[in-house]
Amino acid sequence: MSSAPAPARTAVAPLTTEDAELLVSAARTAAEQAGVTVSVTVLDVGGHPLAFRRDDRAVLISGETSTRKAFTALQLDAPTADLVDAVQPGGPFHTLPTALDRPLLFIAGGLPVHRDGRLIGAIGVGGGAPDQDHAFAAAALGALL
Repeated sequence: MSSAPAPARTAVAPLTTEDAELLVSAARTAAEQAGVTVSVTVLDVGGHPLAFRRDDRAVLISGETSTRKAFTALQLDAPTADLVDAVQPGGPFHTLPTALDRPLLFIAGGLPVHRDGRLIGAIGVGGGAPDQDHAFAAAALGALL
């Protein structure tokens, strides 16, 4: 029995703290321009926080919300805005078990971060309306690219 060698994989640069700080700054700037106070969390591909911003003027839970949004986007490699219907009762993710005892939070504002087509981390934004949080996270990704 002959097995073909696995195709060579090229290295992809990981999400750096500088990248993460840029994402946080860009999301914060987009939110401030809209007159909204938000919290922002950026995770690396392993789910470890690289950068975080919580504004004391934001709702206290927004910090936890931004982290959960980033974690959800990372675990499922999908924008959280695309997953809202999936968690409704009877939806495919309604009873999905979660890792690290963190409940998944499927509210817009979490986006995976890719480089060269590979997942390298995630950003979560919380504090505004769901569509605003999604837009602020998207603006941050635009600044990174």
